[in-house]
Amino acid sequence: MPEYNTVIFDVDGTLIDTEKAVLASLQKLLSIDYNKDIDQSELKFVLGIPGAIALPQLGITDIDEANERWNYFMKDFFHTVTIFDGIIDLMNSLGNIGIQQGIVTSKTKIELQNDFVPFDLMKYLPHVVCADDTAKHKPNPDPLLKFLEISNANHEASIYIGDTIYDYECARDAGIDFGLALWGCKNHEHIPATYKFVKPQDLLKII
Repeated sequence: MPEYNTVIFDVDGTLIDTEKAVLASLQKLLSIDYNKDIDQSELKFVLGIPGAIALPQLGITDIDEANERWNYFMKDFFHTVTIFDGIIDLMNSLGNIGIQQGIVTSKTKIELQNDFVPFDLMKYLPHVVCADDTAKHKPNPDPLLKFLEISNANHEASIYIGDTIYDYECARDAGIDFGLALWGCKNHEHIPATYKFVKPQDLLKII
């Protein structure tokens, strides 16, 4: 079993549960700005990829403006966003044994500031790669490769924790082991992983 000294987290669906807020705000954007009434079940494909990639698939061309409006409507549903049970304890435990932690997310810096920073988890996460830090995004490996560069982490001693097929593909192509966060994943049968963790504390069993 590899010895990991670096744990890299995805954000949405891994550290915080944003699914309700992401889908409800997108549904509201589509209804109000584009007169499109689409069921949330048909919008789930957007989870885990940047808005700039998701929005064109909905026939939207004014990407920057639409993304800004999506973030605006997201605030209406921020009350539904929560930290997954066990995440704070996990981060404390990893910090206490000297494990380096960080995040690679499809959120932009502004989205991270609005949606994630208020939860006071950044103190555990000195290294951050957002969507606007690389030209290519998940599932491309560049965001994780960027993380390895800025953190001086070794890919063989690092593991990426995420909840989507995009996270797995990003880790695979970056040569990093992948842990699937079952607490935030909806279709784990179709996602390969080095490990599948039922709850955050399960990660400690392999560290």
